[in-house]
Amino acid sequence: MNSSLIHSPRRDRTTAAILDAAAHVLAADGAAASMADVANAAGVGRATLYRYFETRESLLEALAADAVAEAGARLADAGLDGVPVELAIERIVRAIVAVGDRYAIIVREGILPDREDEEVERLLGMPIRAVFARGVRTEVLRPDVTLDVLLELFGGLLTSTIKLVGQRRIGLEDAAAAVTDVFLQGSRAQ
Repeated sequence: MNSSLIHSPRRDRTTAAILDAAAHVLAADGAAASMADVANAAGVGRATLYRYFETRESLLEALAADAVAEAGARLADAGLDGVPVELAIERIVRAIVAVGDRYAIIVREGILPDREDEEVERLLGMPIRAVFARGVRTEVLRPDVTLDVLLELFGGLLTSTIKLVGQRRIGLEDAAAAVTDVFLQGSRAQ
C-alpha cells in the first residue's frame, strides 16, 4: 500500500469517522453490533471498513488505543498534582469511567491495553501511580498494602464500574462518587 495514502488527511478523517462510529455502535449494541453496522454508522462501505481494519479485533485494538489517548488527555487535564489525594483519586475515577463509558466494549471483550506498553505507562500508569505513591507517602493510603496491590485493586474496581455505567445501572457522577468512597474507605491509612 502507498505510504502517502496511509497518512493522508482523507485517510485520517476516514479512520476517525470509523473509530467514532465504532465507539458509538459498539457501546450501544455491544457484541451484537456487526462490522456492517459500524460501516453504516461511519458512512462508509464494508469494503472500505475492511481496508482500514481487517478484523473486528483490529478495530477493537484501535479503539483501545484511542481510549488510552483520551484517558491520558483527561488525566493530564485533571490537575492531579495540585489537589489532595482524595480529590485526585476522584478525578482519576471520573476521567477513566467517562472514557470507559464510551469505550465499554473494549472492557467487555477484554481488549485492555498492555500495561507493559510504554505509551500506556506514560499516559495512564505514571500519573495514577504518582497519586497513589503520594497517598502512601502522606499516609492517606495504607502503607501496609503495596502500591502495586493498591493499583491492582483500584483497576479492578474501575473495570467493574465501567461495566455498570455501560449497562446504565449507575450514572457517571454517582459511579465516580461511589468508587472513590468505596476505594478510600478500604484503602485509607488507619
